Formats: sequence, structure tokens, C-alpha cells
Amino acid sequence: MSPPGREQTHLWQAPALGDVEMLHARYFQQRFAPHVHEGYVFTVIESGAQRFWHRGSEHMAPVGSMVLINPDELHTGATAHESGWRYRGFYPEHARVTGVLDELELTCHGLPLFKQSVIHDQALSQAFSHLHRLCEAGASALQQQTAWRQAVLALVQRHGHCADLAPPGREPLAVARARELLENHLADPPSLETLAAAVNLSPFHFARVFRQATGLPPHAWLKQRRLNRARALLKGGMPASEVAFALGYADQSHLTRQFKQAYGVTPGMYREACIV
Repeated sequence: MSPPGREQTHLWQAPALGDVEMLHARYFQQRFAPHVHEGYVFTVIESGAQRFWHRGSEHMAPVGSMVLINPDELHTGATAHESGWRYRGFYPEHARVTGVLDELELTCHGLPLFKQSVIHDQALSQAFSHLHRLCEAGASALQQQTAWRQAVLALVQRHGHCADLAPPGREPLAVARARELLENHLADPPSLETLAAAVNLSPFHFARVFRQATGLPPHAWLKQRRLNRARALLKGGMPASEVAFALGYADQSHLTRQFKQAYGVTPGMYREACIV
């Protein structure tokens, strides 16, 4: 068996599209640890195949398919083919998607969501692949912005639905308070017992309630928030070594290992792609 080829990644932001993050990658051995994105994930599989866990089951995305992940949905990623997989990915924030619908005055009270993890829509895959190539090649803003609006509109109309955002009052108060405590102490998080005591629940009951509300146990939720915060600090220009210290990682290599497992690139590569 021939050795795997060299993995390649090109991560950048598209200024014409409001700095939507984009990734063109070829992976052979990369295995994405369970992670979430605050915004959407739209990817087009160009070669090979990807397998991933999402919404409680395994999925396989072959050549020509698209993977759709809604905001804050836990998922993984790995190769499903001996030659790895190559894909083009879009990582837009909520506003980049809802803004397209708002411009056209389309009724969508809430966040557009996608029910299918993998879709087989050749025309749509080609539209997003073409858009990605336009952005990578530095085409005119007019061309990029037109193609973006056409692609997003088609995606939502053909494969999405609009779900009302749950009002804050529907989230258990104990979980809301615990999330606030964890968010404010990312570098030095409280223990399970301390969290449970702060919201007047037993540790066992609190852990169950938290997981039911967020889909993750407290320690895993904390890991995701630290990674999200790391992205924001790196995007703001902070060196990876300082980010690791600020967020309580054991050292920079600890941050690098977790960051690459989640996002497929190192913190340094991400920072460089985001600084213009």
C-alpha cells in the first residue's frame, strides 16, 4: 500500500462576502474530534469520500454531495476512502445567511435550518463549488456577491426550513446560569460540584440536565467554548502562545492539538488567514 499523500489546506476569509471563512482542503489522515461551529458549515466533496457522526448517527458523503451542519450541532469527520477526501467548505455566521433572505423580504421567522446531513443535489453542489472557486481566485466583488446570494437562496428554498429560535425563558435557569459561570471562567473553570451547588442541584442531576439542554456534558461544552474563544482571539491577532495562556491550556502544543482536531488547521494558520 502506497503511503498517504501530503495533506493540503488553504484557509481564508472572503471580504466581499462579509469575511465568510472558507477552506479548500485535501485530507488523508485527519480525524476531526467532536466539535461545533457557532455558524453554519456547508461543504462540497470534490474527491474521495467523508464519513462523519452527526445527530446521533454515522453519515457518508461521496463525491458531488454536500454536507450541511446547522449552528452549534456536534459532529466529527474522517475519510471514508483509501485516497482520503478533498472538499471546499464555507463557514458563514448566522447573519450572512439570514441577510440574503432579509434582502428578498422572504418570510423566515427564526433561523434557517437543514434537516439532512448530506444532500445529493448536483446543480447546487456545482453552484457552491463555482462560488468557492470565484472567491479563491479573487474574482470581482460583484461576481462573488451575486453568486453567493443565488447559491444561498437555492439552498434554503430547496433543502431548508425555518424554525423559531427558542426564547431565553425556555432554557432551564440552572443551565443558563451554569453556562454563564463557565463562560466567565474559561481559563479556570469551576468543578462539577461547584457548578451544581451554584444552581442548587445535585451534581448528578445537574450533569443530566445540562446534557439534555446542550447536547454535551459540562466539560465537553467548556472545551467547545474555549475553542470558539480561541478562534476569536486569533482572529483579533493575538499570538497562539498568548491565546493558550489566556484560556488556561497546559501549553501552546495543547491548544494546537485540540484546535487542529476540531478545525483541521493549526492556530497559527488560522491567525494568518484572518489577518489582512
